[in-house]
Parts: sequence; structure tokens; C-alpha cells
Amino acid sequence: MMPLPKLNIQMFLLSQTAVANDSPTGFFGILLSGGLVGILILLVLAGLSITAAYLLFDQVMTLRRKEVLPDGISDTVRQALLTGRPAEADAACRRLPSVLSVVLLSGLSEFEFGWREVEKAVEDSLAQQSARLMRRIEYLSVIGNIAPMVGLLGTVTGMIFAFQQVAATRGAAGAGDLAEGIYQALVTTVCGLVVAIPSLAIYAVCRNRVDSLIAEVAYQSQHALAPIKRRPATRARQPANTPTAAATKGITGNAKQSRKPIDRPPPAPSAKKPPQQGNSPDE
Repeated sequence: MMPLPKLNIQMFLLSQTAVANDSPTGFFGILLSGGLVGILILLVLAGLSITAAYLLFDQVMTLRRKEVLPDGISDTVRQALLTGRPAEADAACRRLPSVLSVVLLSGLSEFEFGWREVEKAVEDSLAQQSARLMRRIEYLSVIGNIAPMVGLLGTVTGMIFAFQQVAATRGAAGAGDLAEGIYQALVTTVCGLVVAIPSLAIYAVCRNRVDSLIAEVAYQSQHALAPIKRRPATRARQPANTPTAAATKGITGNAKQSRKPIDRPPPAPSAKKPPQQGNSPDE
């Protein structure tokens, strides 16, 4: 007759083998074992990962040096300004559209107003172009922050279902059943981190790339437009809130024309009292 402790050990091993056979095997089996909610969350994470991959490809194509800083354009603009040909500098910028070309065109548009206006236009254009490039990579930061939250939502939902199963069986569910529900729930958190970590890393790299390119654009634009410093302004910008002389003259003339003499009625004749007849001395 088999000893009782040995029989209990064999029954325990058989039960663990049955649980292991019922458990999903393989990575995709574990992913699909999370139920409907887990699959929906995994689909959301898959969509976020595809979006992050598209943004990565877009940034690789957008932040290329020749797309932001074409070779030779700053030297061409500088030589044209040194020889007094601003129209040629403008045409050179329009032939090679890029971030640097947009900044240089902003400065050349204020060519007649002197260096101070040119410098202000360049600074405004640089801020605008930097914001435009940063706006495109901000989505990577958003994905990096959302993906772990989505994964955590799947984990919390799976934990609720696991403990609900324990409560429904009044504690009859063993530790194996509870552990199976927990590890299935943790799959979504892992997938969320897999999406978030590369997205945040790519965002940091792209942000540093944008900063370095914008700094280079600022340097080359200042170098290319430097000849304007030696040239006096030919026009003075009229303040927007100050009326021009012609407008002031027109307003004054209209005001004078609008003043018409007021026709007043003539004064009424004053009534004179008849002289009083006094008593004559003969009476």
C-alpha cells in the first residue's frame, strides 16, 4: 500500500501539471488570454505604437540637414547683399525652400527699414519655425505619457476580474487561479511600457535635434544678413497708432467744412412807450 504523504505529493504534481496544461503558452497566447477588455486595450496600444512609428519616420525626413539648412544659401545671400543686389538674394531664397530660407526672406522683407527691423523680423521668424518643428514632435511625448496609463488601466481591470472570481467562489479559488489572473492583467502594463519607453527616447533625441538646427539657422541668418548693418535705412516705419500728415489734414479739413454758421433769427424790435401827455398850464 502506497504511503499517504507520497500519494499527496503525486496528486499535487498532477494538479499543477493540469493547471500548466490549461494555461496559455507562448507570448501571443498570453496576450490573447486577457479577455475582451485586454484585447481592446492591446489594440489601442498597437495604434499608439503605429502612430509613434509614423512620427519617427516623419521626423527623420523633416529634420534632415538639407531640408533645414541647404548648403550655400547663406553665402549666396551674403554675396548678393555685399554687391547691393537684394533682389538676387530674395530669388536665391525662393529657389531653395527651407527653414533657413523662410527666416532669410523674413529679414529681407524689412530690408528698406534698416538693421533693427531686419533683426526683429528674423527673431520672430525663428521663434515661429522653432514652434512649428517642436509641435510635430510633441505627439511623441503625448504617446509616451498615455501608453503606460492605458496599460495600467488594463492591469487594474484584470485585477478586478481576478479578485471578483475569488469572491464569487467564496475563497474556493486557489492561489494558482489568482496568480493566473494577475499575470494576465500585467501583460497590458508591459505592452504600455514597451510603447512608451521608445517614444520618450525618440522625443528627447528629436527635441535636441531641433534645438541644434534652430541654433545653426540663427547663426547663418545673422551671418548672411550682416551687410545690412552697414547700410542706412531708406525708409522709416510709420507707427501704427499715429495718424499720417495727410490723414490729419483731411480730418482737419473735414472738421472745418462741417462748421457752418448758425442762422440766428434777428432780434425782435423793442416796443417804445408813447410819451405821456401831461396837464397843460392853461388848465
